[in-house]
Order: sequence, then structure tokens, then C-alpha cells
Amino acid sequence: MEIFQIIGLALVATVIALLLKAHRPEMALQISLVTGIIIFLVILGKITAVVDLLSSYAEKVNIDMVYINTLLKIVGIAYIAEFGAEVCRDAGEGAIASKVELAGKVIIVVMAVPIITSLLDLIISILPQ
Repeated sequence: MEIFQIIGLALVATVIALLLKAHRPEMALQISLVTGIIIFLVILGKITAVVDLLSSYAEKVNIDMVYINTLLKIVGIAYIAEFGAEVCRDAGEGAIASKVELAGKVIIVVMAVPIITSLLDLIISILPQ
């Protein structure tokens, strides 16, 4: 039932940020940022459990850990880029937020190239020549 704690924290932080936004907008942004970090730290244990589970299954079916690590890095980059973009939007910087999202997407595509080439090599090896 951690979701109720997370929602409770988010609602309290939102109310405080809204009250402070009129008089101290920089404090409202800091409260928003700290709340996001706290929520991330709360769910970090869950993420670790998923990573461990995926790693154990990858070892069972003899999948190269390079691919699993790359996929996990891609997911991490997607979440971090989204978090960074939302912080920028909260600060009223929509243009910077869109650049953060674009950078995240480009990095994801670059990181996916080895997996894509491996899949293409597999397809080529399966096709009759």
C-alpha cells in the first residue's frame, strides 16, 4: 500500500507548493523537486527487485547480459529524461523540457543500435540465401 503514502506525500507537497508559489516561487520549485526525489527513492527498492528478477531469468535462458543491461539503461534514461522534462515544465520552461525529451530519445536510439544490429544479423542468418 505504498501508493497511498506516495499519493499522500504528493498531495501535501502540491498544496504547500501552491501556497508558496504566489510569494516564493523558487521555494515551490524546490519542494516539487525534493518531492520527486523522495518518491523516486521510495520506489527504488521495487526497481531493484525487478532488475534482479530480469537478470536471473536472463541467466536461466542464457541471454547475454549486455542486452539486458542495455535495455535497463534505456528504460532508466527514459524515466530520467521524463523526470527532468517535468521539472523544467514545473519551472515554466517548456522549451527546455522539450529539448530534454529530445536528448533522451536520441540517446535511447543510439544505445539501441547494438541490439538492433544483433536482431538484423539474426534475421539475415535465418533467411534462405
